[in-house]
Amino acid sequence: MIAAFLGMRLYSVLGKRTGHEQEPVLPRREERTALAPVRVDEGDALPPPATAATDAAGLVYEPAAEAGLRTLLAADRHFDAGRFVEGANAAYRMILEAYWAGDRDTLRDLCDDDSYQAFADAIDAREARGETLDNRLVGIEATKITAVEVGRSDARITVRYQADISAVTRDAEGKVIAGSLSDAVPATDLWTFRRAVGSSDPNWVLDEAESA
Repeated sequence: MIAAFLGMRLYSVLGKRTGHEQEPVLPRREERTALAPVRVDEGDALPPPATAATDAAGLVYEPAAEAGLRTLLAADRHFDAGRFVEGANAAYRMILEAYWAGDRDTLRDLCDDDSYQAFADAIDAREARGETLDNRLVGIEATKITAVEVGRSDARITVRYQADISAVTRDAEGKVIAGSLSDAVPATDLWTFRRAVGSSDPNWVLDEAESA
């Protein structure tokens, strides 16, 4: 029932597909064609949505992302940054837990092609070594939108996660070869989600991920 709830929440906010252990860090796509900017006249500038303005920790976005959010709101007036961050948190947990468990089907549903392949390759390498992960996401301490890019065909939102993770790697015999379940390690990750602008498809997919 919990899994079903998370799945429905993720679909309603990020779409059916969305964005740890320290690997894999998905490669930067230096060859990616830069998104062409969309011109927004001053009269079209919109204030950030009220639901995105504050939470217990303050703003859900950094000041540097505000201009991009205004552009995205001009292109998609139904976008809500606060609800997006809620869904991004759910996606973060679901993707990490799927990767740790070697659940390729779930990863296939939540990531774009390149992101999925990076996770799948890391799982294949881990299984070839006979290793398993006994990891746990202790908690997400903070989540902020750090950048928003809007092009003529795509929108990309980068999210910074600050989380505590306990990580243990076991060998084929079940012996601990790295990490500790008793000590949570702070982790900072930057994940970028992508969606087609103006598409009726609500899906945001994990486009890129890296450790900060």
